[in-house]
Amino acid sequence: MSTDADDISKTLALGVSRRRPWRWIGLAVLAAILAGGAYYYRATAPDGQVRYITEPVSRGGVEVVVSATGSIEPTNLYEISSELSGTIAAVHVDYNDWVEDGTVLATLDTSKLEAQLAVQKASLASAEAKITLAQASLDEARKTLERGQELSRRGVETEQVLIGQQAAFARAGAELQSAIANRDLAAANLELVQTDLTKACICSPVDGVVLNRAAEEGQIVAASLSAPVLFTVAEDLTQMELQIDIDEADIGRVKVGQQARFTVDAYDDRVFPAEIAKLRFAHETVEGVVTYKGILTLDNSDMALLPGMTATAEIVTASVEDALLVPNAALRFSPPVAVEDDGDEGGSGLLGLVFSRRPDSARRVDGDSAPVVWVLRDGGPAELRVETGPSDGTVTVIQPGSGLQEGDLVITDRFVAD
Repeated sequence: MSTDADDISKTLALGVSRRRPWRWIGLAVLAAILAGGAYYYRATAPDGQVRYITEPVSRGGVEVVVSATGSIEPTNLYEISSELSGTIAAVHVDYNDWVEDGTVLATLDTSKLEAQLAVQKASLASAEAKITLAQASLDEARKTLERGQELSRRGVETEQVLIGQQAAFARAGAELQSAIANRDLAAANLELVQTDLTKACICSPVDGVVLNRAAEEGQIVAASLSAPVLFTVAEDLTQMELQIDIDEADIGRVKVGQQARFTVDAYDDRVFPAEIAKLRFAHETVEGVVTYKGILTLDNSDMALLPGMTATAEIVTASVEDALLVPNAALRFSPPVAVEDDGDEGGSGLLGLVFSRRPDSARRVDGDSAPVVWVLRDGGPAELRVETGPSDGTVTVIQPGSGLQEGDLVITDRFVAD
């Protein structure tokens, strides 16, 4: 007497002998449906078999921060070069030296300039002597003309002689003017050489610290449109700034005046305060990433921070104190619901009854799209609509008036016990 198992075995053997692989596919689909049915049973089992993972509603503060990286830079940095071409005769300062406004950093060889200065002084003296001669000639011509005019009125001297005397007086006046112009030219040339001689002294324009020195004795300096930088002087290292690159996705939340904090690799256990002072509108694009430059002011009175240090900053864009806080996982949680075969979207037939889906939180039955948390009350989940505030990515502020209380257990996940 054959059993049901024997019949099934024969049927399977017959299927194999006839080489109809679609039967195996059908069996696999049936097995999947049965497995789904088992899951559906577990998911809709009595409440005693469903377990919820909860976290209590807490009260505290939350900060929303924007992270960015940058470097510590002096507030005022001066790059000093030479306006003159020449050979560096002496260098008077070195790295880290403190200098004052007017301190001589280096000097150029001035032998050629000094020779030119002597020439221009001699030219000026010669021009001044020529003025004296021209003035004497003018005085002589004036007296001769006055005498000739008197004699002409008496009829003693002819008209031709008077005309010659008038011409001589005019020439003497012109020669005096020419001598004065030559004197002014010589004085200007002398002042030019003296100015160049002054510029041969490479001096500090401010009080500060020498950060870099590229000048060496005997070095030839060629002044041009791109003159080499010989010294770099920072005006005040106690007041520096942090220049950070803010991502374009975060720049809308960053404002001037917001507080910030940053760390540097040199001090692992220290956090430095700062404040947003400037936001530059010009963007920078590096490898397809668009960033905007932010300038943060900081206090470096203890000289702990050095120029060029890499810093990681956190800008506080929002801050709330003494508020109800729920974990973000509670706002994402929604219990599964069975999908009935109603002839429209969501599944139909056996598959629609077997499998379940989570509801779309933005498409509720009553059309309300407000955020929802599920609170564990009387052993089961209770839906509670809330109004949210700032979030730091881990917890979210819940505004007053939602009915949520400190200590309430909000559901973050569920599972079915074995």
